Amino acid sequence: MNSNKVLASLCYFSIFFAGFIFPIVVYFVTDHPEVKRHAKKALLSHLIPALTILLFIVSAIFAGWTGRGSDVSFWVGSGLVWIGFIAAGIVNLVVVIWNIIRGIQVLK
Repeated sequence: MNSNKVLASLCYFSIFFAGFIFPIVVYFVTDHPEVKRHAKKALLSHLIPALTILLFIVSAIFAGWTGRGSDVSFWVGSGLVWIGFIAAGIVNLVVVIWNIIRGIQVLK
């Protein structure tokens, strides 16, 4: 098996063990253009869960600020937080599945 394929595949699979650090290192260390392309795609796909978590935290803080006025605004705000939590979980699950599929496709 070609070591460039394995390295490109590991960039996608690194969502389980090294997050976005491994694709960054591979991108700057390797000279092979195909591996660089996969490292960049893997890095972008690894940043999506981080951004959704950050968005969830910001929305939870915002819901906490708006929920101080009345009971109704608290329940609406907390409902939006739960919807955001579920949406972020779905997005993150799709990203993990996509990384697994892409990692397997690169190995073929």
